[in-house]
Amino acid sequence: MKRLKLNPEFFYRHLAVCILMLGMGGWFGYDGFVVYPKTPAAELYENIEKSKPPEGFQLEAFKRQKIQSQYGFMALCLLASVLIGLNLASVASFRFEFEDSGFVWRGKKLPISDIKSVDRSQWKKKGIVKLLLADGSRVTLDCWHHLGVKDFEKLLPAQ
Repeated sequence: MKRLKLNPEFFYRHLAVCILMLGMGGWFGYDGFVVYPKTPAAELYENIEKSKPPEGFQLEAFKRQKIQSQYGFMALCLLASVLIGLNLASVASFRFEFEDSGFVWRGKKLPISDIKSVDRSQWKKKGIVKLLLADGSRVTLDCWHHLGVKDFEKLLPAQ
């Protein structure tokens, strides 16, 4: 039996983005919790706007707003990191094995004849094939996520 393997290019690219988002979230958090609160409001304004504040400008309100912005950016980056990480874990834990006569999906060995329909509408452009199985479950196989999908696609019935 052949097994689909995680595409290392996909894995490393997504892992790098996950780590980047985590790092950016840490940076925004550090600014929002440490750097901005200890920086005087006028100095913070000059650092951000690259000019002196106008007369009568509400510097403390500006500082509070910028601190809140850092919290928001931190939250967005950390959320992105978590979502990318969860998707990466999901793709990495995907198990699919196959041979000429059948395949193993969710721990069950099934014959190729258990495939009710094959959707190749995204095959040429994206390398994605979708299977509808006799029990009603659906399987999506993506060449970008896993190596070996092209070999399995050749075994599928023409429709």
